Amino acid sequence: MTNRIAHSILTLTLAFAALGMAAAGGHADDKVVATINGKPITNADLAVADSEIGADMGSLPDAQKRMSLLEFLIDNQLFAEAAEGDKLDTGPEFESRLAYLKRRALRELYFEKVIKAAVSDADARAIYDEQVMKLKPEEEVQARHILVETEDKAKELKDKIKGGADFAVVAKENSKDPGSKDDGGNLGYFGHGQMVPQFEEVVFKLAKGDVSDPVKTQFGWHLIKIEDKRMKGPPAFEIVKDRIVQSLLLQKAQKTATDLRAKAKIELVDADLKKSIEERNKQLEAIPDAAKVDAPKAETAPPADAKPADAKPADEKK
Repeated sequence: MTNRIAHSILTLTLAFAALGMAAAGGHADDKVVATINGKPITNADLAVADSEIGADMGSLPDAQKRMSLLEFLIDNQLFAEAAEGDKLDTGPEFESRLAYLKRRALRELYFEKVIKAAVSDADARAIYDEQVMKLKPEEEVQARHILVETEDKAKELKDKIKGGADFAVVAKENSKDPGSKDDGGNLGYFGHGQMVPQFEEVVFKLAKGDVSDPVKTQFGWHLIKIEDKRMKGPPAFEIVKDRIVQSLLLQKAQKTATDLRAKAKIELVDADLKKSIEERNKQLEAIPDAAKVDAPKAETAPPADAKPADAKPADEKK
């Protein structure tokens, strides 16, 4: 039953959350930014338009985004006036659409005024603190490497480094790894389980400043230098706060939807829809309850100074 309810409201709550979060900008001032046939468009109108189509605009600069929103509102108003001129603002079809849009607006306002108001930064902080307490310290290393095709070449470069050559310079001149070569073989910080086993086995046995003997992997032969070792700390609260808040909002919306459904009398009149839903519910009953939405754990985010995973050379990942 848990899975069936969760699936039944999943689409609703995801849209609910997205629209509700966007609607939070609806408190903008009523300063007039343009008029259309004498009718004003305000900053508040721009905020509402942003809640509807802003996500589709990507990362446009603010000035360009405001201009695009205004153009949308101008077209919206002109088409609306044209529809009124054709007497399309009356009749069953218009009333049906108007009723739907009213329900949608009320849903968004409910999310903003009730659901969102029930989740605070303090709630997110409590989740964060709880997860941080469960974290076990994890060792990380910062390393450089040089990748070559043969063991003899690796030994030759090792002797060169032992003779005083700078590891980073040798990496730039000789490494076959395009992802790290230009940065002197720098792999950044990484922990256990992020590199291929043969590479990792050597790395975590070396001390800071050590240069390994040649190491064989499926990619070739490596020389590895340890630049630093540290114990990975938890990510800062500010890094993961928004993610935790989003998860709490979704959980709150799901619970609210479940409670509202439990109080409502829902009758499936359409036979085909009823059959489809019943079949889907049978499938959902077979799914374990493990597939639930949990608050994101603090360890899911990287430390503030960590490099993105995709910054590491592709040939070193598992």
